[in-house]
Amino acid sequence: MPTLARRRILVRRDAGLYAYERTLARSGFAPVAGADEAGRGACAGPLVVGAAVLAPGKRGEVPGLADSKLLTPLARERAYEQVMARAVAWSVIIVPPDEVDRVGLHRSNIIAMRRALARLDPAPSYVLTDGFPVTGLGVPGLAMWKGDQVAACIAAASVIAKVTRDRIMCDLHEQWPAYGFDAHKGYVTDDHQQALTAHGPSPVHRRSYANVARVVSLGDEGWKGEPDL
Repeated sequence: MPTLARRRILVRRDAGLYAYERTLARSGFAPVAGADEAGRGACAGPLVVGAAVLAPGKRGEVPGLADSKLLTPLARERAYEQVMARAVAWSVIIVPPDEVDRVGLHRSNIIAMRRALARLDPAPSYVLTDGFPVTGLGVPGLAMWKGDQVAACIAAASVIAKVTRDRIMCDLHEQWPAYGFDAHKGYVTDDHQQALTAHGPSPVHRRSYANVARVVSLGDEGWKGEPDL
């Protein structure tokens, strides 16, 4: 059972998706915010970070809520609508691929989480993040391993980030249909890599990623045509 604060607040791992927020709230840490990202492993498209504070009690229980990666696209869309209806506050930060290249993936992720959490109103009294600690928030926090599977506010943030990013990638597919962004959402698949090799990187590919940099090193600096507008 992990310790959540200096007062030794303990939460059983099998206590349910909403146990962390409720335990923290009973101990005076309310509201509790969660933050998570989508697109960290993609070689094209933006990095998107979501943050959310769910309403207390039954009103904040989101039907079908889970880690966004475990949901079907239709289930994610349904969960997204429910999160929008039940969140006290939410925000989303979109980091374009050239910024990921310039700043670095991990640093871009942490900066975006900090920005997303800072936009929440009301401001959180405690922050739960998926995987990585975020400093400089002025409130206590906990980085949780697979937090989107054990804490509701992180799962809600995961859904916000994933649905937002998937919609962006479908829009980018309309501009750059040769890459199949609507199918793989910018992640590295065999079809995506074949298209990348055949056409070179598009303007929305991350050139700091090894598979993209490899194509560039072979002499193909990038897409030579025009996007489909």
